[in-house]
Amino acid sequence: MSPSVIGSAHAGITVSDMDASLAFYRDGLGLEVEFDLVRDARYQHEVLALPFRDIRMAQLVIPGPGPGRIELLEYRGAERRPAASAPCDPATGHLCLVVDDATAMLERMTGLGYRSRSATVVDIDAGANTGGLLVYLADPDGYWVELLQRPAAPDTPPGDPAS
Repeated sequence: MSPSVIGSAHAGITVSDMDASLAFYRDGLGLEVEFDLVRDARYQHEVLALPFRDIRMAQLVIPGPGPGRIELLEYRGAERRPAASAPCDPATGHLCLVVDDATAMLERMTGLGYRSRSATVVDIDAGANTGGLLVYLADPDGYWVELLQRPAAPDTPPGDPAS
């Protein structure tokens, strides 16, 4: 039997300032913090092969069916270099979160001082999410977070068995 992927545990984002990042992800986007701790374990030093003192780790829950997790990592006592990249650059990532009101979320986040790539939410005019809305926000370190408002489900005609 060959090895296979059997699930997902979390997605990790390295941050420069955990408190600033929690203000974005927890306070701004409203994600629940599952844990926030500092860890200095032998296995971390070995698997990462990096010199650092410890790591502050916070895990946030993404709501919905089969909730996902985002792990924020602040490496302390390590030489760090900020990444500056555009969404088209290799090895650049982003996180996509489904929201119920992209316009209101953009207004809240820009009101808190965060920036977006576009001036407003953008209408999706092609693909599986045609009719939805989309915007990209930068977290405090410039990591891009895509907010996707899926299109409204089409109305089901009265008497339709699906209703």
